[in-house]
Amino acid sequence: MDPCEDTQEGAPPSKKRRIVEDESLRNQPGPGDEPSCVPLKSERSEDVNLGFKDIRPGEKQLENCSSSEISCESLSSGPKSNMSNLTELGLSFNNLQESGVLHLCDFMKSPDCGLQTLRLKNCKWSEISCEALGTPLKSNLFTLTDLDPSFNNLQDSGFLYLCGFLESPDCILQSLRLKKCHLSEASCEALGSALRSHPSNLTELDLSENSLQDSGFLHLCGFLESPDCRLQILRLNNCSLSEISCKALGSALTSNRSNLTELDLSWNNNIQDSGFLHLCSFLERPDCRLQTLRVKKCHLSKVSCEALSSALKSNPSNLRELDLSENNLQDSGFLHLCSFLESPDCRLQTLRLKNCRLTEISCEALGSALKSNPSNLTELDLSLNYNLQDSGFLHLCGFLESSDCRLQTLRLENCSLSEISCEVLGLVLKSDPSHLTELDLSWNDLQGSAFLHLCSFLKSPDCRLQTLRLEHCRLSKISCDALVSALKFNPSHLTELNLRYNSLQDSDVHQLQDLVESPNFKLQTLSWITY
Repeated sequence: MDPCEDTQEGAPPSKKRRIVEDESLRNQPGPGDEPSCVPLKSERSEDVNLGFKDIRPGEKQLENCSSSEISCESLSSGPKSNMSNLTELGLSFNNLQESGVLHLCDFMKSPDCGLQTLRLKNCKWSEISCEALGTPLKSNLFTLTDLDPSFNNLQDSGFLYLCGFLESPDCILQSLRLKKCHLSEASCEALGSALRSHPSNLTELDLSENSLQDSGFLHLCGFLESPDCRLQILRLNNCSLSEISCKALGSALTSNRSNLTELDLSWNNNIQDSGFLHLCSFLERPDCRLQTLRVKKCHLSKVSCEALSSALKSNPSNLRELDLSENNLQDSGFLHLCSFLESPDCRLQTLRLKNCRLTEISCEALGSALKSNPSNLTELDLSLNYNLQDSGFLHLCGFLESSDCRLQTLRLENCSLSEISCEVLGLVLKSDPSHLTELDLSWNDLQGSAFLHLCSFLKSPDCRLQTLRLEHCRLSKISCDALVSALKFNPSHLTELNLRYNSLQDSDVHQLQDLVESPNFKLQTLSWITY
């Protein structure tokens, strides 16, 4: 669902139409990797008393809607009869600033406040807001379970005001997200102390994009190794960690029966093979419950792949998502993983290998492994492996045309594919088209008649494709006309089409624009930019 689309649960969503013709529109608004929306018209309606839109009973959302302190003031001054029923409040991506947060604090101080979830991402508040918010948080210890102030400039001085809330024995917080809050070692020390004194409720902790460094992370290990720790999700993306943190983390996770199901250490460039090996002793434990492992861009190589494969072969049944993207694995490293992938006990659903310097050799081994065990994988990303080429892609087709193939997302951006791969892919998908919902072939040379084979797949009544990305594929007016014909023949599913950086003129995409505007077609987003 569109992240800015607010609909009553159970009601059909209204059609959101977006035609993105300029790169500047694509980047509005939202920090980091948060999604953004550019609707042609506002579909926001106001609650009579509070100025918020109800999504479900007890929930109010006003995220990314240019709200300010006025909305918060109306919340704090609203009828008390409405307060006790409000359990979830989302105000993310609004310019609340300090004054808006102060009004929110007045609301939270009310004895009638029963708030359980509070999302305040990127609301332009800082240390002063933290100081003000600390008091009402301590007064709502018995209700609040989910707090997200990510993308705000809290800094250590601001975060320390929140720790009094966290260390209370009455705190029942389960989810705490502090992504990109400008925290450092001092915050980790305070957080570690608070969680050690009361570790049993927290199940999700996100400290990503803070410069914690090893010295900061080590303060958390006392909490992680506590037998009362119930943490299931730990995200430490881009925290300037190294082998030292990995060694401490591996030791903490193996010291007690860990509940961890998701671990994200991506973009910590200094982990390297020496750090990752410390985690493998945890991964191979029979009581390891990890389902999601993300180690994108951690400077891993063949050595880590070999150790990971050995660990997963001894305990293969739990892992569902593996992201090894942006690591220099090469074919020699990836081949070690294939014995895990072809195991009948492998339950992997998502495999991301973006920019791992793989070639035809890896594709051949991957195709063979997936043909022997094809039924679980739903997402495969091989983008930016420039040397796959047509000869590599053809090895995957046996898996794709298998009746047991359940793949829903296939990303092959910039893999040096040509019309040969396009033609074969079109034929394969037409023979078994029903599962794929997202296809990315961007930055491949797909010009020529072979593209028409892909369009014949789109025409199939069994085609369920919702997202198609064809950025910089050297497509022309002929390709555009074929797309229009296919979508008119089968209008029911495609919602997003990316045609950026192709040889198209305004007149070439005019008919596609008409499809976006028509209520008879599902197409919501058409992206295109000329050179």
